[in-house]
Amino acid sequence: MTGISQNPGLGEAASDFVAGLSAEESGASQQEIYRFVRWFGRERAFAGLTAAEIGNYAEHLSLSDTDYTRKLGLIRGFLVYAKKKGWSKTNLATHLKARKGKAGPRASGRNPVETVSLTQEGYDKLVAELEALKDARYEVIGEMRRAAADKDFRENAPLQAARERRGHIEGRIMEMETTLKAAVVIDKKQASGLRVNLGDSVILCDLDSGEELRYTLVSSSEVDPAKGKISGASPIGKAVIDKEQGETVEIAAPAGTLRYRIKQVER
Repeated sequence: MTGISQNPGLGEAASDFVAGLSAEESGASQQEIYRFVRWFGRERAFAGLTAAEIGNYAEHLSLSDTDYTRKLGLIRGFLVYAKKKGWSKTNLATHLKARKGKAGPRASGRNPVETVSLTQEGYDKLVAELEALKDARYEVIGEMRRAAADKDFRENAPLQAARERRGHIEGRIMEMETTLKAAVVIDKKQASGLRVNLGDSVILCDLDSGEELRYTLVSSSEVDPAKGKISGASPIGKAVIDKEQGETVEIAAPAGTLRYRIKQVER
């Protein structure tokens, strides 16, 4: 018996499942398990999952993933485990069915991975954070082993806390690895002329007040308002991207239309 509740959330259930796997099994399964958890939400009660939702998840995979059969098998293992633990009254694994006529990895070229544009600074920051998280993973595994040495699992709060922490770490590692695989680092040297591109800093002059504003356009994962880093998909970002130094742009705001002149572009 473990310290996990009888009606766990998906995040708690996933942490318990992954913690019981061997190192080899864990490496193969954890990314797909945590992707499944994020799809429905970490706090979603396992007992609340329905057969229809599980079937829809299979359809989601069939439309977006090439390694389809393997991924279905990993999720089925998690669902079978949940049934044995009593978290689900039915074996939801039977509803995770492969879609007929699914093309193999070589034949499936309709859904190319969407690239993620990052500045060099943003890319390096993600790489450093990923390495730090991998170090933290080993630390928390050690914490789990030490906590598990206490044979009284009924009140083993340290073990449960370590499992939850590992769940968060594994989920973040998976997200970052996915982002880095799809990342394209912006080459400022190839930017044309003085047109605004992602990664550039721009100085805008408010044509009504004369106030000057400075922003750096970055990807959504690098946004930091305190440092003036805004998303290229933000209203200001959309207005100035691909515009030239000296041009005037307009931005719709609740208070009315704001007009700015692109005073300077820096890269």
